[in-house]
Amino acid sequence: MAEPSPSRARGSVTSINRATWWDRLWQPFWMLPMIVTVAAVTLGAVMPEVDRDLRELAWWVFPGGADAARGALTTIASVTISTVGVVFSITMVVLQLASSQFTPRVLGSFLSNRIVQVTFGLFIATFVFALTVLRSVLSETEEESGFVPRVSVSFAFLLVLGCVGMFLAFLRTITDSIQVSTVISRIGDRTMSLVNQVMPDTDDEDAGGFAPTWSPDADTTRVRIPVNRRHGHVDELDLPRLVSIAAEHDGVLVLAPRLGDFTTRGQELATFWGDGWDDDAAARVNGCVRLSTERSMRQDVTFGFRQLVDIGDRALSPGTNDPTTATQVIHEVHHLLREVVQRTSPSPYIADEQGVVRLVVDPADARDLVRFVVEELGHYGQDAPEVRRHLIAMLDDLHEASLARYRSTITRLRDDLDDPDAPDEREEPSSAGVGGAPDQPAHEDA
Repeated sequence: MAEPSPSRARGSVTSINRATWWDRLWQPFWMLPMIVTVAAVTLGAVMPEVDRDLRELAWWVFPGGADAARGALTTIASVTISTVGVVFSITMVVLQLASSQFTPRVLGSFLSNRIVQVTFGLFIATFVFALTVLRSVLSETEEESGFVPRVSVSFAFLLVLGCVGMFLAFLRTITDSIQVSTVISRIGDRTMSLVNQVMPDTDDEDAGGFAPTWSPDADTTRVRIPVNRRHGHVDELDLPRLVSIAAEHDGVLVLAPRLGDFTTRGQELATFWGDGWDDDAAARVNGCVRLSTERSMRQDVTFGFRQLVDIGDRALSPGTNDPTTATQVIHEVHHLLREVVQRTSPSPYIADEQGVVRLVVDPADARDLVRFVVEELGHYGQDAPEVRRHLIAMLDDLHEASLARYRSTITRLRDDLDDPDAPDEREEPSSAGVGGAPDQPAHEDA
C-alpha cells in the first residue's frame, strides 16, 4: 500500500525527510577520516605497481634514487603524524572552551564540520600512504636491480601540500569557532533554515482555512503503545509512515512525546484510537520514532532556541557575568522570533490524502517559543538592566509584528518584565512548552 502524503489540517508545511542510511553513515566524526585512510592504504599499494609500468617514462617526476625516496617518505610520515598530535590537541582545547564558555550542545556542530574531518583524514592518509609506499622502495644491489616508485613519491609531496592547505583552513575554522558572535550567528542561521521548513510563510493568518479537527469519542477503543527496548530524546518522526499505519488500521494515532522530549522504555509513546489495532503495528510505530542520546536540528526547531538560550544563561551566570553576550543572544532570537510570530503555527492534526485526520502530533508553537526564551533569559537576567531593556524592546517589536493570536501571550510576558513580582495569572499554554510532553493533545484550533 502506497504511503499517503501527510498534510496539516491548517496551513501548508513542507515535509521534512528523515535521515537516510547514507546520511547516518557520514554523521560520526571518525567516518570521513577512516574512509580517506583506507583509500590512502589502497592507493599506496596500487600506485607502486603502476610505477613499475611507467618506470621508463616517469624518471623525471622524482629524479632521486632509492635513498632519497626513502628519506623523503620517512620525513613525510614523521612530520604528518606529529602534526596530527598538534591538530588533535588544538581540537580538544577548543572543544573544552566551547563546552565551558558556550554550551556542551554546540559540540555536535563543531565535530560535524567537514573542514575539521578532512584535515584529520588528510594528515592520517598522508602518513599511511608514505609508510605503504616506503615498503616498495628497493636499493640496487649486485643481485637485483633497485626500484624507486617515482610517481608515488611525487604524489606524497602533493599530499603534503594538501595538508598544508587544510591546516590553514583548519586554523581559520578554529579561530571562528571560538568567537561567540560566530557561534550565535551559525546556530541562528541553522534554526532559521528549519523554521522555513516547519512553519508556513504567509501574511494571512487564516491562510489554508480550518480543515476538520479531531477529538476522541468516549466509546472509542483506546490502545496504549509503549516505547520498546529503547530510551533517548525524540530526534525524528516519520510522519508519512505513521499516517499510513493509522490509515491501514482505520484509526487515529496520538503521539505522546514531542520532538526533543526524553522518553524511556515502557513509557507511553502513542495512543491509538480505533477498533482495528493489532500488536504487530506497535513495533512499526516504534520504528517511525527515532530516539537519540543527543538532540539534533534535523526536525526539532526548539533545539536551536535551546542552544541560544543556554549560551545566554551561561553568560548571565555569576561566574561569567557577561551581559553583552546575553544581549547578542537576544538579538539573534529576536531575529528568529520575529519571523515565527508572523507565521501560522503548524496544526497538530495531520490528515491523509482523503482529508481524514490520522495523526495528532503536538508541534512547536510560536507562543511556546516566545514564552520559553523570555521567561528563562528574563529570570537569569533580572539583575542586568541591559538584558531587561533589550528583552522589553524585543517584545514591543514582536507585538507590533505578530499575528493577532500571539499578541496576548506577548503582552503578558511584557507585563511580567515590568512587574516580575506580580502574581502569575496567565492562561494555560496551548501546548506543553518547549521540550515538555503534553498531558493530552491540544485539540483547540486557535
